[in-house]
Amino acid sequence: MAWSREYLDFALVPTGLLILSIYHVFLLYRCHKFPETTVIGLENHFKKAWVERMMQVQAKDRGLSLTMIDGTISASIFLATTSLTLSSLIGTWLADASQQSLIKSSLIYGNTSSSINSIKYIALLICFLLALGSFLQCVRNLVHSSFLITMPNADIPVSYAQKAVIRAGACWSIGLRAIYYATVLLLWIFGPIPMFIGSLIMVMVFAFA
Repeated sequence: MAWSREYLDFALVPTGLLILSIYHVFLLYRCHKFPETTVIGLENHFKKAWVERMMQVQAKDRGLSLTMIDGTISASIFLATTSLTLSSLIGTWLADASQQSLIKSSLIYGNTSSSINSIKYIALLICFLLALGSFLQCVRNLVHSSFLITMPNADIPVSYAQKAVIRAGACWSIGLRAIYYATVLLLWIFGPIPMFIGSLIMVMVFAFA
């Protein structure tokens, strides 16, 4: 059987996604077993200490905590809006029966069939929808945590507010990771080779940056 450039998509794309997935599975394992060795684990530790400190001061003096939470809520809303906008654009593009590749087929070294193009856009759509849901959950948990932290004269366990802040941070991380995946899949539009190289570069940046 003669070699065809269309075979690159079936080799490089799954390999690139597998590399990214293995890294994130390893990161998840480290976060659960050895949280102090990861940035996420250290951030969660500092967040717990920050919430505990905020709960110890008077309710009227907790304005700094509200400022911090409001800034994160604004960033989450912006990223959620961006994800929704991109999802709408991709959905509209998929709904167009006469959809064409954004780049001339002659410039792409790989499979340029309509079915593969549809898979590219569907994968992008899934990533952006996941990011949208994650950032919305981040906002929900942050609003809940601000309610708990600023409630005056209430005997609320510190762990409740800590869990809300930690869940918000987890949703934020998931949303960002979904956008990272979407970035790699976006490179797939230019061909499987840029997508594979982008996957390797992204993993190296995550691991060593």
